[in-house]
Order: sequence, then structure tokens, then C-alpha cells
Amino acid sequence: MRRSEPLPDALGDDYVGELTSIAAEHGITRVGVASADVLVRARDEILRRRDLGLHDGMQFTYKNPIRSTDPGAAVRGARAVLVGARPYLAEDEPFAAAADGEAVPARVARYAQADHYGPLRTGLWAVAHRLRRDGWKAVAFADDNSMVDREVAYRAGLGWFGKNANLLVEGAGSWFVLGSVVTTAPLPFATAPVADGCGTCRRCLDSCPTQAIVDAGVVDASRCLAWILQKPGIIDHRWRTVIGDRIYGCDDCQEVCPPTVRLGARHRLAHAQLVGRRDAVDVLDLLDADDEAVLARWGSWYLHDRDPRWVRRNALVVLGNSGVRPTARVTAVLARYLALDDPTLRAHAVWTARRLGLGYLVPTTDPHPDVALELNAPL
Repeated sequence: MRRSEPLPDALGDDYVGELTSIAAEHGITRVGVASADVLVRARDEILRRRDLGLHDGMQFTYKNPIRSTDPGAAVRGARAVLVGARPYLAEDEPFAAAADGEAVPARVARYAQADHYGPLRTGLWAVAHRLRRDGWKAVAFADDNSMVDREVAYRAGLGWFGKNANLLVEGAGSWFVLGSVVTTAPLPFATAPVADGCGTCRRCLDSCPTQAIVDAGVVDASRCLAWILQKPGIIDHRWRTVIGDRIYGCDDCQEVCPPTVRLGARHRLAHAQLVGRRDAVDVLDLLDADDEAVLARWGSWYLHDRDPRWVRRNALVVLGNSGVRPTARVTAVLARYLALDDPTLRAHAVWTARRLGLGYLVPTTDPHPDVALELNAPL
């Protein structure tokens, strides 16, 4: 349609089909439409969980729930929200060890192995540009605290909420990233959500390594490894050995989910589509790299204040859990971190050195209370 023509009062399924085709060109395999009404259910639940402290200081959609649950706050006069789901499950590739064979690999959660939101965002903006060209207002959001995408996707009929709090896309599982296009276009939207498909299954609750899923669909962020590995500060001793070889994220609750395991393989991405993909990280390489190199290689991850110290902290924990033989390189790395000005990294280096039998490197005293506390903690 042309801008000079009057805009229609309603648009049909054929028009949504055209938008879906545009999205598909960018790997977005599922599209649905919801109304732009306030997400009342999600707003009430976010506020309830925040009041209970289940967010553990997490910001994102908790930062401003009134805004993140109101599509009209994103686009004035919004009438519909088109939501897209793009798969991110990829074929497994073996971790490539260093040329000298000395490497301590750390696992990276699938959603963080490559920039999956970049292609999703590009596809959603292609849809938004088509809507704008046809005379409507439209703005795309992905991985943004302006929109509770999972709730919109649920209302758009893409899937149901699993007990692990992920959206399970009907017939496909949860290996998807989600994003939305808020628009003034009167798109036809889903009138009923998808029925729950979990039934009595509770594998995700039982398999969570920290029992962070405290009720069906309710996660205590303070116990969730994905959040523990992102948030700033000293990692509690309770979680350090549980972290194992994880350096960023945790997939456990998805890897045991029957619909996700059974159906996710149908929605795999080819390696060629994942530019810069990293299944694992050599923690020794990371600990040896300077700040600029760390940000260049792993800066696409959420690092609080863009500070490399937090991923270095994680690397120290993984090193401590590795049981690796204390080679000259390992010893040199820990000696250097024990002497850093940064008390957070010194504290974790104390723990790691002791775990690897390098207690002789550890000083007996330290002026900073966090490090002093670590020195006096039982191993």
C-alpha cells in the first residue's frame, strides 16, 4: 500500500504471512501476533517476585516493570505486537585445545556461544521497516528491558511456559531467542494461548544443580548459575564447586526437558550461520589476556559495567574445579592473580590455588576484608 492511501482499519492473515516471510529470510522460524494490551499477568508476577527478593538484584525487565509490560510505552498508539522466535541450537563441535596440548576448557551455554540476537534483531527490523513503509509505526526489540518477550510470545500463541520458566515453542522446545515488533498496525492476533504441555513432568526442577527452580515456572535468581556467573561480587562458597566447568550460563534445565530434547534437533543451525561461535573457552588463555583482548573476544556477553574482572573471576573458579596438574603456566597465572590490586580476583585466586595444591603461593594475611575472609575460610 502507499502512504497517500488511507490506512485500513484491519489487516488480514495474508499480510501477516508477508511479514512472516520477511522474518524467515533472517532465520526466524516462528512468528505470532499478540494484542498490545498491558501485560497485566506478567506485571503482577514480576512485582510479586521482586517483592520476595527472587530477582537477587537483577535489573533487566525488573528495572521498570511498568514500562516493560506496556507495549504502548514503547510505541504510542500500539495495537499489536509481532513476536519472532529464532533457533540457536547448533551441532556440537569439539573444543580445540592449545597447540601445546595445555588447555583448561570451560563450557559456554548455547545461547552465549555466538551472537544469536544480532540476526534476530536484523530480521525484526526488516519486518518493522516493511510496516513503516506501509504507513504504520513500528519498533523492534530484542534482548532489551523494554519488553517481556516471553509473555508476549505466550500471548501470541507461540508456546507455553515450562516449569523451568522458559517459553517452550509448540512442537520445537526452548532452544530459541525471542524478540518483538511493536506496531500501530491492526494485525490479527491470537485469541488463546497454547495449552500447557509439561503435565506432571518435573525433570527440570529435579535436575537443576542448585535447586533454583523453587516452584513451577519460578526461579530464584540467587541460586541460578546463569545469574550467579553474571552478577558482580564474590561468588558464594556454596556455588563454587557446583559451577564446575561453566564459565558463562547454564543449560541444564533445557538439556533434560523432553520437548526440547526430542524436538529441538529439528531446528538446528548450521555452523556456517554462527560467525565467531565458541563452544568453550580456554581459561588459561582468558586469564593471560589483557582487558582489551578479553572485551574483544568475549565482550558480547553481559559483563557488569563492561568489566572483564567478572569473567576472569569465573575463569578462576573453573580453574579451581578443573583438578588440572599445577604446571609452570598454571602456577605463574595464580601467582600473578594473587598479587593483583583487585581484591575480588585475589580472593578467588586464593581459593583456586588451595584447590590445586598450590597453598604455598597463598599469603598468610591480606589488608582487604574480602581476601582476609577467604584466607580464613575452610577449604
